[in-house]
Amino acid sequence: MQNNKYMKKNRLAIIITSVLIVVSVLLLWNNRYLTSLRGEAYDFTVRDTASVTRLFFADKSGNNLLLNRTEEGWKVNEKYDAQPIMVNNMLHTLNKMRIKMPVSLASHNNVITRMAGTNTKVEVYQIVPRINLFNKVKLFPHEKLTKVFYIGDVTQDNSGTYVLKEGADKAYIVHLHGFRGFISSRFSANQEDWRDHKIISEDINEIASVKLEFNNDPENSFIINEKGRFTYEMTKLNDGSHIDFDTIRVLNLLTSFGDVRFEAFLSDITQKRRDSIINSPYQERLTLTTKDGKQNVIRTYTMRINASAFGFTENEWDDDPDHKYAYVENNDELVMIQDFAFGKILKPAEFYKKGYKAPQRTIYIEEIEDIPSGKLPF
Repeated sequence: MQNNKYMKKNRLAIIITSVLIVVSVLLLWNNRYLTSLRGEAYDFTVRDTASVTRLFFADKSGNNLLLNRTEEGWKVNEKYDAQPIMVNNMLHTLNKMRIKMPVSLASHNNVITRMAGTNTKVEVYQIVPRINLFNKVKLFPHEKLTKVFYIGDVTQDNSGTYVLKEGADKAYIVHLHGFRGFISSRFSANQEDWRDHKIISEDINEIASVKLEFNNDPENSFIINEKGRFTYEMTKLNDGSHIDFDTIRVLNLLTSFGDVRFEAFLSDITQKRRDSIINSPYQERLTLTTKDGKQNVIRTYTMRINASAFGFTENEWDDDPDHKYAYVENNDELVMIQDFAFGKILKPAEFYKKGYKAPQRTIYIEEIEDIPSGKLPF
């Protein structure tokens, strides 16, 4: 009786051991199969970019950047919205990046030395299965750090980029399949290169009110309040009088808030200069309030054309007709805006009155003579 029990236990152990051996062999074979399938040319390639959850960049200047995928879209350092086009270009680069050739032995040491001083570390995180049988059966998905490499500078002919895998001592030249040029600039660890330039993104159905104040022209300051579905009331701020407005123009204004963007960050401006601008009298103050109580407040300030290179002092600079400073209160940020984009949402109350016609300005011959060739407004 005891012998039978012993034999059964022994047989069970043999079966379990045999199964484990078979699984181990399959996994080893599968790993070699997938490795040979990828090949050396695909060593830095991310085949399934849809599985990428995070990208981390760090450069030698001390910049660190995290891009992570969320339900609302990609985020920069878990705080700001990322530019969709930048993220898509990055994922395309990872997908199409191929090894062009190994760095030659004659130049290898110089390349490694340069990369030690100038490089960007890249980490790629993906959702991958714990068990992947022949790329057919995928079980137990989890997030994993799948690739770590260093992007260096460009080759002398600007047709490739040096790259080194973490832990390796052999550098390669990589390129984009079907693209002539270098890709190092795409792996920027500078936060501002990735941030979306959108200031306001509100659907017309979500807007409760829009208030626009003109510091130097209070007669034209106004507020638009929603009274019902696509029904609005427009009043002057100085006396509360109602404005008989052009409905189409008001609707055009409200739909414009679906995508309002600034032109550039002003990270190189000194704190003293920044405080001086923000504390000076504003030109316009725009307050957009949504139905859930959120407010977007933007103040604009005159920007002056920097002519210091020609020996002029700041008091002698001319106002820039095409650009302004804008202080975004929600983010406590000072940015540069373009009149081409913002001009349509910073129009005075009189513009919206029924029957309003913009005054026509006469251009005189002497004015045309002062305009550089190719810059005529017609």
